Amino acid sequence: MLIEADAELDARGLFCPEPVMMLHTKVRELAAGEVLKVSATDPSTQRDIPKFCTFLEHQLLDSSEEDGTYTYFIRKKL
Repeated sequence: MLIEADAELDARGLFCPEPVMMLHTKVRELAAGEVLKVSATDPSTQRDIPKFCTFLEHQLLDSSEEDGTYTYFIRKKL
């Protein structure tokens, strides 16, 4: 799936709770409807990022894992 991102967040090498804290800050910088690509290596992001999106009503467009890197595409709520 090819998704165009308006911004990127590199949280590789960081561990809970840092990736979600950085995500929260980065999402605030986006305009409504913009897409953020997040790259992380902490396996707990598989649980934390979907919960973050559900709780704050953002749309998790896609998530994947390749060679220990987790990638998420999140659309900021309108």
